[in-house]
Amino acid sequence: MGIFYDKHTNFPIGSADFSPFKTNRPSQDAMKKELDSMILSASGWRKIFTASGDEEDAQSSIGPENAALSVYIAQSFSQYIQQAAGKQHPVIVVGLDARPTGQEIAEIIIRILLKNGIQVRYLFISAAPEIMAYARECDGFVYISASHNPVGHNGIKFGFNDGGVIPGSEAAKLTALFKNLCAIENSSQKAVELYNDSMQTDIASVYNKVSFYKEEALAFYRNFTQTVISSTPDHAQRADFLESIQKSARQKKLTILADMNGSARTVSIDKDFFTSLGFSFISFNDTPRDIVHAIIPEPENLVHCARKMEELHSQGDTSVVLGYMPDCDGDRGNIVYWNETAKKAEVLMAQEVFALSVLSELSFTAYNNNAQTPEELMKLKTAVSVNDPTSMRIEEIAEAFYASVYRAEVGEANVVNLARSLRDKGFTVPILGEGSNGGNITHPAAVRDPLNTLFALIKLLTIKDDVEKGKKGLFHLWLTLTNRAHTYNENFTLADIINSLPSYTTTGVSEQRALLHITSKDHALLKKSYQNVLHDQWNEKKDELNTEYGIASWRAVSNNGIIQTDNISDFSESKSGGLKIIFSDSQGKDIAFIWMRGSGTEPVFRVMCDVKGNSSACKAMESKLLEWHRSMVHSADVA
Repeated sequence: MGIFYDKHTNFPIGSADFSPFKTNRPSQDAMKKELDSMILSASGWRKIFTASGDEEDAQSSIGPENAALSVYIAQSFSQYIQQAAGKQHPVIVVGLDARPTGQEIAEIIIRILLKNGIQVRYLFISAAPEIMAYARECDGFVYISASHNPVGHNGIKFGFNDGGVIPGSEAAKLTALFKNLCAIENSSQKAVELYNDSMQTDIASVYNKVSFYKEEALAFYRNFTQTVISSTPDHAQRADFLESIQKSARQKKLTILADMNGSARTVSIDKDFFTSLGFSFISFNDTPRDIVHAIIPEPENLVHCARKMEELHSQGDTSVVLGYMPDCDGDRGNIVYWNETAKKAEVLMAQEVFALSVLSELSFTAYNNNAQTPEELMKLKTAVSVNDPTSMRIEEIAEAFYASVYRAEVGEANVVNLARSLRDKGFTVPILGEGSNGGNITHPAAVRDPLNTLFALIKLLTIKDDVEKGKKGLFHLWLTLTNRAHTYNENFTLADIINSLPSYTTTGVSEQRALLHITSKDHALLKKSYQNVLHDQWNEKKDELNTEYGIASWRAVSNNGIIQTDNISDFSESKSGGLKIIFSDSQGKDIAFIWMRGSGTEPVFRVMCDVKGNSSACKAMESKLLEWHRSMVHSADVA
C-alpha cells in the first residue's frame, strides 16, 4: 500500500506495512533496562527514545525495546480510557511534536488503539495546545512529546476531553496498568505478538484522514483561542474585543517575531492568527523538525530571537516589539521585547513573563467586571493557582487585586487540578501556571500556550482608559491599586510595565547552579537528613544571617500534588514533592525562600532561591543563600 504523506509538511506519516520487529526482537533484559530509565509522572511519561540511547541523537529509529514499551503504553491507555470514558469505542485524538522519533511511536500506538476498538483521529505534527483544545470534541488525547527536553528524548501525555492532562490520581491508575503489563512473564515477546495481531487493523483509513482532522483541529483551536484571549464565549463581546485589538495593532503597526526552532508550532495557527488581528508576523527556523539550537525556551536560547529583533531594527523595521520562541511541543514560549529606553532587544526572565501574565489577567478580569474599587474587587473572589517555586512577587501582585494565591507541587497537572478544586469552592481563577518556567494557563484553557502569553502582554499594552464608561485601562488600574496613579503616562511602553513589577531576584530553573546530581534514591530520607543539617547550621549562622540579610526566622513548607502543608516539623513529610524554607524578618514578613525537588521529567534534583528586591545586595543575598542551600543538600546526600 506504500507510504502515506502529510499534506502540510510532505513528511511521511507511516506505512500500512510498518513493523518495528521485522529484523530485531526485543530482549527481555534490555526492555527492563529501558523501562527502568523511564520517568512516569502525572504530567507525562518520558525517556530517551532513540535506539542509540543518545539524548542528542536526531535519528528516527527507536529500537525494538522502546517499540515494545510503546505497545504497552497504548495497551494500558486503551484499557484505561475505555473504562474512564464508559465507552467501548471512545474517540481519541493522537498527535506528536516535531521530534523524529515521534512518527514511529505514533504508528505503534495507533495500531494498538485501533486493535482495541478505539476510534483514532490522527493530527500528525501538532502543537500541544492545539491537540488539547481539539480533544474537547473527542473523549481524550494521546500526545507524543518530551516538551523542552533534548531531541533524543520523547514521551507521552494523556488527557480527557477537558483539554488538560489527566489528574494525578487517575495518572497513578494508568501508570499501575502500564507497569503490570510490562511485568508479565515474557512481556517482550508478548508485546511482539500483540503488535503482530494489530497488523490487521485498517490504519490506512486513519492516515487518509490526517489532513481532514488537522484542518478541523486548526479551526477549533483558532476559535478556542479567540475565546480564551477575550475571556468570553459570547460571540458579540468576543467580536468587540478582537476588533479593538485589531484596531490598536494596525494603528501602532505592531509586528510579532517568532523563532520557531523547528517546533510543532511551525504547522499551527500562529501566523494566520496574528495577521488576522492586524499584526505583521515574521518567523525564522520555521521548517518543521529544523531544530537548530537547544529546545528549552530559557534566556540562553532566546538570544537568537533577540539578535534577529535587533537586526530588523537596524534595517529600519521598528514595528517589531515582541518576539517568542516555543519549545518543541509549542505549549510554552518565553518572550523577547524591544526596550524603547535602552534601544535594544531584551530577554524576559521566565518569572517576569509569568508575573506580567498574572498582572494582565487579574487586571483584565477586573476590567471586564467593572471592578475598580477594593469592595468591587473582593466580590470577585479571584484566585491564582501556581507551583511552589513561583516567585513571591505573585503574592504582591495578587494582593493589589484582592486576589488569593494557592500553591501546588511542580507539574502542569498539579496547578490545573488545584485550579479545578478552587473553582469548585467558588473561586474565579482566570490564570494559573508555573512561574518557574514562565508558562501561564489562561482559563478556560487547561494547558500552557505562548499565544495566550503574548496576548496577555498585548492586552496590557492596548487596553487603555475607557473615558465614556469611566474605566481605567489595565496598566492604569494596576498603578492606581498600588498607589502610583500619579506616575501613569498614557504613552507607556512594555518597559514601563516591567519596571512597575515588584522587584525580586530569583534563580532561573535552567541555570547550572539550579541543578544538582545526587546519589540518594529516597528523597524523603534525603530531606530528613537535610533538616538535621539545617538545624545545626542555623544555630551557627543565625546571628550572621540576621546581621547581613535581616533574616530572623524560618519555617518549612511542603507541596505534594495540590496539597500544601505549612510549618512542617518533619521534612520527610514532603516525600518526593517540593520542600521550601521561607525566611522572615524580625517583623514576620517573608523576604526570601530556598526550595528543592527532584524533577519528575528529568534525572536531576532542582534547587532555587527567591529574594525580595533586585539591588546588588539582593543579588548577592540570592547567590549566598543558594550556595548555602546547595552545600546543605550535598551534606545531606552523603549523610
